[in-house]
Amino acid sequence: MSHHRFSRSEFLALTRLLAGSALLAPVVSHAAAPAKPQASKPATAPPTRAEVDAIRRACRGSVTGTIAPDPAAELIAIGEWMRRQGAGSDFYGQGELVESFEKKLATLLGFPAGCYMPTGTMAQLIALRIYADARGNRNVGLHPSSHHVLHEDSSHVVLHNLRDVILSPWTRPLLARDVQHSPDPLGTVSVELPVRWLGGQLQTWEQLQELKSTCREKNVKLHMDGARLWECQPFYDRPLADICRGFDSVYVSLYKRIGALSGAMLVGSEDFIREARLWRHRHGGNLYHHYPYVASAAMRLDGAIAGLPALFRRTKALSEALAADPRLTVQPRPIQTNMFRVYVRGDAQSFSLRSLAQAKESRIWLGGFAPTRVPGIIDTEIEVTEGLNDLTDAEIVRAYRRLLDEAT
Repeated sequence: MSHHRFSRSEFLALTRLLAGSALLAPVVSHAAAPAKPQASKPATAPPTRAEVDAIRRACRGSVTGTIAPDPAAELIAIGEWMRRQGAGSDFYGQGELVESFEKKLATLLGFPAGCYMPTGTMAQLIALRIYADARGNRNVGLHPSSHHVLHEDSSHVVLHNLRDVILSPWTRPLLARDVQHSPDPLGTVSVELPVRWLGGQLQTWEQLQELKSTCREKNVKLHMDGARLWECQPFYDRPLADICRGFDSVYVSLYKRIGALSGAMLVGSEDFIREARLWRHRHGGNLYHHYPYVASAAMRLDGAIAGLPALFRRTKALSEALAADPRLTVQPRPIQTNMFRVYVRGDAQSFSLRSLAQAKESRIWLGGFAPTRVPGIIDTEIEVTEGLNDLTDAEIVRAYRRLLDEAT
């Protein structure tokens, strides 16, 4: 079962986008107050993150991921699992639990070796740096919505002097022809599977194979940003190792979908991983103990992967049910993973306010809405997880229709 903690975008949609509303109206200072304070109406205090989180925790279900468990109970569950497994500690990553899990992930993804990383940002930085040094080429081909571009504060540029080469338009996944027609010679290409900001879109199997062969022919290293790789398997209907074959390295998140406390895994050749361990140390990522994070992933991995086909089938049904309302646009359609995006005409602030009010009343969490690059069009992200187990698709559709009805 995956955890859900507020993403940066979701929290902003429910707080910053409410700025200027009654919920987030600033408190009037004494200097600006009227002469007769008793005649003025006190401003409503803005909701804190804790207050918004409390509303979410009270909900019966969430379309933005599973509601996170009690943290104390989570730590107890990890400890009990370790005791049942007879698992011991590690010291700077050296220990049976960590090493066996690294080997398990590497084998599952079809690579000789793996290295646990505290964060995905660190894992990807290391992969790109190794290739840049080895090739003498610091150009990295990317999709414009790449994690490297949008979510890592340009760390690859600032820390490692790498250079972005944006290869494709925002509106589709990166393809072989983008690599072939790159405006600059490429040393590495980093490809996100699936593309989160396109609602989990993927290349077709044939397009993916063409991309792999093109990079190989052009002697360009191909790295996979597989933060949500797990969710690709039902669409491709092939083993994860087959999907990864042809990539030089792969990063996977251990908290997205899997539900670990934190962390990531970087897999590749034995020489590559040996150098990655050195760079992990240089990045300050060789923690004294890795085992709490690794155990939280190891105890969930198999079950999380096994549950994906059922989630994929439900996502198909839910997305089509929502798309039946002409006021909603679903992307992609048909869906390709257990996530998608919903677009609607309206104001992000007012929709987010109504969503929060509805969550308090119906105990169905629809999350926040954010502006898109098209004026007047807003969107929200839906992720079908076990967090919807206590809701029917009909209840979710009714909740969205109520939001739309209130907007008219």
